[in-house]
Amino acid sequence: MAALDVRLENPEATEVFGRRLASCQQAGLLVYLYGDLGAGKTTLVRGYLRGLGHQGRVKSPTYTLIEPYQTEHGRVYHLDLYRLSDPDELEWIGLRDLFDGESVCLIEWPQRGEGVLPEPDVDIRLSAEGQGRRLMLEALSPRGEQVARCLGSL
Repeated sequence: MAALDVRLENPEATEVFGRRLASCQQAGLLVYLYGDLGAGKTTLVRGYLRGLGHQGRVKSPTYTLIEPYQTEHGRVYHLDLYRLSDPDELEWIGLRDLFDGESVCLIEWPQRGEGVLPEPDVDIRLSAEGQGRRLMLEALSPRGEQVARCLGSL
Protein backbone atom coordinates (compact mmCIF):
# COMPACT_ATOMS: atom_id res chain seq x y z
CA MET A 1 0.00 0.00 0.00
CA ALA A 2 1.12 3.57 -0.67
CA ALA A 3 2.57 5.76 2.03
CA LEU A 4 3.71 9.36 2.37
CA ASP A 5 6.12 10.86 4.89
CA VAL A 6 5.87 14.67 5.10
CA ARG A 7 7.61 17.26 7.26
CA LEU A 8 5.26 20.11 8.28
CA GLU A 9 7.14 23.17 9.51
CA ASN A 10 4.26 24.87 11.38
CA PRO A 11 0.47 24.82 11.92
CA GLU A 12 -0.05 26.69 8.63
CA ALA A 13 1.70 23.86 6.77
CA THR A 14 -0.56 21.36 8.53
CA GLU A 15 -3.61 23.30 7.36
CA VAL A 16 -2.20 23.47 3.82
CA PHE A 17 -1.77 19.69 3.85
CA GLY A 18 -5.43 19.39 4.90
CA ARG A 19 -6.40 21.51 1.89
CA ARG A 20 -4.31 19.29 -0.38
CA LEU A 21 -6.02 16.22 1.08
CA ALA A 22 -9.42 17.81 0.34
CA SER A 23 -8.41 18.36 -3.28
CA CYS A 24 -8.06 14.56 -3.50
CA GLN A 25 -11.42 13.88 -1.87
CA GLN A 26 -13.18 10.61 -2.56
CA ALA A 27 -16.86 10.07 -1.70
CA GLY A 28 -17.19 7.91 1.40
CA LEU A 29 -13.55 8.41 2.45
CA LEU A 30 -12.76 7.29 6.00
CA VAL A 31 -9.62 8.82 7.53
CA TYR A 32 -8.18 7.94 10.94
CA LEU A 33 -6.11 10.68 12.60
CA TYR A 34 -3.59 9.64 15.23
CA GLY A 35 -1.39 11.86 17.38
CA ASP A 36 -0.92 13.19 20.87
CA LEU A 37 -2.90 16.16 22.17
CA GLY A 38 -1.79 19.24 20.26
CA ALA A 39 -0.29 17.26 17.38
CA GLY A 40 -2.37 19.11 14.77
CA LYS A 41 -5.24 16.73 14.05
CA THR A 42 -7.95 19.40 14.26
CA THR A 43 -5.74 21.86 12.33
CA LEU A 44 -5.53 19.32 9.51
CA VAL A 45 -9.32 18.88 9.56
CA ARG A 46 -9.74 22.68 9.45
CA GLY A 47 -7.58 22.78 6.33
CA TYR A 48 -9.57 19.93 4.81
CA LEU A 49 -12.85 21.75 5.36
CA ARG A 50 -11.41 25.04 4.08
CA GLY A 51 -10.27 23.15 0.99
CA LEU A 52 -13.90 22.14 0.41
CA GLY A 53 -15.07 25.75 0.74
CA HIS A 54 -16.26 25.78 4.37
CA GLN A 55 -15.96 29.32 5.69
CA GLY A 56 -17.35 28.95 9.21
CA ARG A 57 -15.71 27.98 12.45
CA VAL A 58 -14.10 24.56 12.78
CA LYS A 59 -13.97 23.37 16.35
CA SER A 60 -12.75 20.19 17.93
CA PRO A 61 -15.67 17.89 18.73
CA THR A 62 -14.01 16.75 21.96
CA TYR A 63 -17.22 17.14 23.99
CA THR A 64 -19.85 16.64 21.28
CA LEU A 65 -18.03 13.65 19.66
CA ILE A 66 -19.32 14.61 16.18
CA GLU A 67 -19.37 17.87 14.22
CA PRO A 68 -21.20 17.63 10.88
CA TYR A 69 -20.37 19.99 8.01
CA GLN A 70 -22.25 20.41 4.76
CA THR A 71 -19.94 21.61 1.99
CA GLU A 72 -20.55 22.21 -1.69
CA HIS A 73 -18.72 18.90 -2.23
CA GLY A 74 -20.82 16.88 0.20
CA ARG A 75 -21.16 16.10 3.90
CA VAL A 76 -18.12 15.76 6.16
CA TYR A 77 -18.22 14.39 9.68
CA HIS A 78 -15.43 15.28 12.10
CA LEU A 79 -15.29 12.93 15.09
CA ASP A 80 -13.11 13.15 18.18
CA LEU A 81 -13.28 10.01 20.30
CA TYR A 82 -10.84 11.17 22.99
CA ARG A 83 -13.51 11.25 25.72
CA LEU A 84 -15.19 8.01 24.66
CA SER A 85 -15.16 5.61 27.59
CA ASP A 86 -16.52 2.53 25.77
CA PRO A 87 -16.56 1.83 22.01
CA ASP A 88 -20.15 0.57 22.32
CA GLU A 89 -21.21 4.17 22.99
CA LEU A 90 -20.71 4.76 19.26
CA GLU A 91 -23.79 2.65 18.56
CA TRP A 92 -25.91 5.00 20.70
CA ILE A 93 -24.93 8.04 18.63
CA GLY A 94 -25.87 6.41 15.34
CA LEU A 95 -22.34 5.90 14.07
CA ARG A 96 -23.34 3.42 11.37
CA ASP A 97 -25.49 6.09 9.70
CA LEU A 98 -22.37 8.18 9.07
CA PHE A 99 -20.78 5.52 6.86
CA ASP A 100 -23.21 5.91 3.98
CA GLY A 101 -20.70 5.59 1.13
CA GLU A 102 -20.99 9.29 0.29
CA SER A 103 -20.04 11.23 3.42
CA VAL A 104 -16.40 11.74 4.40
CA CYS A 105 -15.49 10.87 8.01
CA LEU A 106 -12.37 12.22 9.68
CA ILE A 107 -11.87 10.53 13.04
CA GLU A 108 -9.47 11.66 15.76
CA TRP A 109 -8.46 9.10 18.42
CA PRO A 110 -9.90 6.15 16.43
CA GLN A 111 -8.20 3.66 18.75
CA ARG A 112 -10.95 4.51 21.28
CA GLY A 113 -13.53 3.04 18.89
CA GLU A 114 -11.61 -0.14 18.15
CA GLY A 115 -13.86 -3.09 17.45
CA VAL A 116 -16.79 -0.90 16.40
CA LEU A 117 -15.30 1.37 13.72
CA PRO A 118 -14.89 0.02 10.19
CA GLU A 119 -11.44 -0.24 8.62
CA PRO A 120 -10.19 3.13 7.34
CA ASP A 121 -9.15 4.08 3.84
CA VAL A 122 -6.29 6.23 5.15
CA ASP A 123 -4.32 6.40 8.40
CA ILE A 124 -2.63 9.70 9.19
CA ARG A 125 -0.18 9.89 12.08
CA LEU A 126 1.05 13.26 13.33
CA SER A 127 3.94 13.61 15.74
CA ALA A 128 6.02 16.47 17.09
CA GLU A 129 9.39 16.95 15.44
CA GLY A 130 11.28 19.97 16.73
CA GLN A 131 9.11 23.03 16.14
CA GLY A 132 7.18 21.25 13.39
CA ARG A 133 5.36 18.00 12.81
CA ARG A 134 5.97 14.77 10.96
CA LEU A 135 2.96 13.45 9.05
CA MET A 136 2.88 9.83 7.96
CA LEU A 137 0.02 8.80 5.69
CA GLU A 138 -0.72 5.20 4.84
CA ALA A 139 -3.29 4.10 2.27
CA LEU A 140 -5.21 1.03 3.44
CA SER A 141 -7.78 0.52 0.67
CA PRO A 142 -8.15 1.12 -3.07
CA ARG A 143 -9.88 4.43 -2.25
CA GLY A 144 -6.97 5.33 0.02
CA GLU A 145 -4.52 4.39 -2.74
CA GLN A 146 -6.25 6.88 -5.06
CA VAL A 147 -5.91 9.59 -2.42
CA ALA A 148 -2.21 8.81 -1.88
CA ARG A 149 -1.53 8.86 -5.65
CA CYS A 150 -3.35 12.17 -5.94
CA LEU A 151 -1.35 13.68 -3.06
CA GLY A 152 1.89 12.39 -4.56
CA SER A 153 1.12 14.16 -7.83
CA LEU A 154 0.47 17.57 -6.23
